[in-house]
Amino acid sequence: MSLFRRAALAAALAVAAVALPAAVAPAGPATAALPTAAVALGDSFISGEGAGAYAPVVDVNGVAQGFPGWSAPNSNAYFCHRSPNASLFQADLPGIAARFNLACSGGQPYDIAGASATRTKGRQVSAQLDQLRAVAQTHDIDLVLVGLGSNNSSFTFGSVAEKCANRFIADAWTGWWEFWAYLGGPVEQKPCTDADLATAAQFSAATAETTAAVRQLLTTLDQIDADGQHRVVFQDYTNPLPTDLASPYWTEDDRDDTRDKFRALGAERYAAGCPIHRASLAPGQRFSQGLGTLVSSVRTTLAAEFPQDDLVYLNVQRAFDGARLCESAGSPGNALATPIRLMDGPTGVFVTSLSGYDKLDIQRIANACGTYFQTCQESWHPSAAGHRVLGRCLTGAAATGARAVSCVRAPDGTITVS
Repeated sequence: MSLFRRAALAAALAVAAVALPAAVAPAGPATAALPTAAVALGDSFISGEGAGAYAPVVDVNGVAQGFPGWSAPNSNAYFCHRSPNASLFQADLPGIAARFNLACSGGQPYDIAGASATRTKGRQVSAQLDQLRAVAQTHDIDLVLVGLGSNNSSFTFGSVAEKCANRFIADAWTGWWEFWAYLGGPVEQKPCTDADLATAAQFSAATAETTAAVRQLLTTLDQIDADGQHRVVFQDYTNPLPTDLASPYWTEDDRDDTRDKFRALGAERYAAGCPIHRASLAPGQRFSQGLGTLVSSVRTTLAAEFPQDDLVYLNVQRAFDGARLCESAGSPGNALATPIRLMDGPTGVFVTSLSGYDKLDIQRIANACGTYFQTCQESWHPSAAGHRVLGRCLTGAAATGARAVSCVRAPDGTITVS
């Protein structure tokens, strides 16, 4: 039963207990209620990517996979990166007895009803609905947190981030006349545009794909939930980067990012966690807003199809206001998102400074991310501190009587859900 409806029912039962005479009592033993549960489904922004302390993940064969080593295939179930620091575990959810994180970093709409392992670049985990059915056998599912849409058949968050960061790094370390190639071939050095991130047609296709997957989720929930009462929270995405970088990150060594080759500036922004052209920031913001529109649209469409279901849209696009990477001096220590971090091979040691590296070093380091994506997949995701904020957002969404709420961070760090 949803938290909102549970409170109303408790009040009604209290009144009934006073009004009914003692003689009117139900005959026979009462059936024991299942313990209540909150469940997280979806992708990396829900699974806890970036929040650390990742737990073993049960693979498609039922085997719990712990950390397999940095050189293991990225398809390993462990790299779903389910963190005990994820927002689901940070939220204040009165009445919830257990919490289950079934989300998977890199999760796509396909993975809701299909085993992730059966698609390209999928991880070795069962369909999230199959995992949900297992939870429903032992628990009454009261709350479901869904984060879905940033990865789909048209685009993925990881590929978008990698594209724009690589362009900046290539531009910073190489001249237009120099040969430059990563494993996948030459890398563009111009700032990202809207079309580089996602076109209108791609957003439309992603919306349809996500809607179809969540429709399957709602249908399944209505079939398997013990009492048929549950709140589903549709969370969107917060951008790890600001609308513009703080002025200390604009120039270095008398060069800005519109010049050809600006290694000192490239190293400075990498160390701060924001290796990005300033001109790429506005398209990135519009991409985030597009994801918000996608999630809101999915919720609106399915609310019409499932009028009896308790569906809430949680807008978190302003949850990191004032605390994004390079939004102020002192980044990444004062940010709520993880910085871009790479390894020089699957070493387990992140490169925190690119100062002194030449273009061949940079090429080698960047190629490690392409070969072993797990060595860089935390980049630009909410940190443990960021997930604590998102947990407060979820607290508000779980208790609200509204159908859509926004979670906003004030300059003093106060979080408001309204």
